[in-house]
Amino acid sequence: MLCDESLSSRSNALEDSFFHQMDKALLELLKEQAASEKRRQRVAEASGIKDEKVLEHLIALDLGDDTIAALSLIPLIEVAWADGKLQDAERAALLSAAIDSGLEPGSVSYRLFESWLSDPPHPQLLETWKEYIAALCRDMKVELKNALQEDLLGRAEAIAKAAGGILGLGNKVAVSEKQVLDELKSAFT
Repeated sequence: MLCDESLSSRSNALEDSFFHQMDKALLELLKEQAASEKRRQRVAEASGIKDEKVLEHLIALDLGDDTIAALSLIPLIEVAWADGKLQDAERAALLSAAIDSGLEPGSVSYRLFESWLSDPPHPQLLETWKEYIAALCRDMKVELKNALQEDLLGRAEAIAKAAGGILGLGNKVAVSEKQVLDELKSAFT
């Protein structure tokens, strides 16, 4: 009987140790999942990208939040400055369109976008963006590349329509904005 009690006691100790390790592993898994969800939320907020598969892909590449913000904001700002000037009514429409396309007022991305509305971007910015998109898309699955293109250029087109439709007259997308949209699109091929 003494042997049975000792064995039973050791059995309980073994089970306690096993379940302690299991609890510890599960706790770590929960922490990793929470950190992953926070990262996904930060990336979504920084970029305005809504497609979950695209977000997962960008996160898997371990791109920085600033890189992702630039990736998504540069097309918007390039379209905004397509004609070389930005009037107050356009600025207001662009900020509204930026919110509609997923940028949260007060977020870092929104403040960055807002600051870019004060001065036109350096011409090299678009070239650098196009080179980056081409490299990013090189090994990307076609459906992910298409989703990224649709998301980024869809928001840029919304900006173009907002800027071109200020007075509600004529074509919603100006010729200069259409040219920038076409140049942005060329980076994905």
